[in-house]
Amino acid sequence: MEDKKPITIIKIGGNVIDNPTELALFLNDFANMEGFKLLVHGGGKSATKMAESMGLTPVLIDGRRITDAAMLDVAVMIYAGQINKNIVAQLQANQINAMGFTGADGNLIQSQKRNHPTIDYGFVGDVTHVNSTLLQTLVNTGIVPVFCAITHDKQGQLLNTNADTIASELAIALSAHFEVTLNYCFEKAGVLSDSNDDDSVIEQLNASLYAKLKEEDAIHSGMIPKLDNCFKSLKQGVQSIKIGKRQMLQNNKTICTTINL
Repeated sequence: MEDKKPITIIKIGGNVIDNPTELALFLNDFANMEGFKLLVHGGGKSATKMAESMGLTPVLIDGRRITDAAMLDVAVMIYAGQINKNIVAQLQANQINAMGFTGADGNLIQSQKRNHPTIDYGFVGDVTHVNSTLLQTLVNTGIVPVFCAITHDKQGQLLNTNADTIASELAIALSAHFEVTLNYCFEKAGVLSDSNDDDSVIEQLNASLYAKLKEEDAIHSGMIPKLDNCFKSLKQGVQSIKIGKRQMLQNNKTICTTINL
């Protein structure tokens, strides 16, 4: 059997996107990474700012955004338009042949509207299928895909989808064809044992320690779905996962969190 070629999938959070200097530094680091690669980005504060300028009030329940029709329009404009194309243009300036995608393009990521027993999340999608055949072809031809957090249901409806989940689902789908490394870059140096102490980075996090820290409420809110995605990815073929600041991409000495089963 032929050895799988390595690919690195990186998801960047809003803190990187919201800071033009940080974004430029990250994209330079990303451009200098060798081998196949793929980028997934969230939306940052831009969608909230745009919504508020239009007189819309963003609604969140348990930290998750409710996406009504008006907020979906804003999300598509900002995520798939302004942010995605800005990133693609900057990567082109770094001599990287990037191409921006929503899940609707080439039916790359299909999802279904979230069905929750008590909460109507509106136009929020949960991923059901990744077109790994087309994605593999794009990567093998030298394209660097850049995905925003918009998917579709194949019935003509766009859906707002969690970017951490998109990164995880893409990593799982590609693990059949590549040796996949998944990195989540955000503002902290890693997963913290004390959310008020930036120096309390857990450098190795396995499933049993994760369960213990959740029980103690040391890990909570938005970090839980991110880590749930990580453990799911490892169980389904992803080779390695790290969480931390963008500097962890430059060398192996930068402190970050490595996720293990």
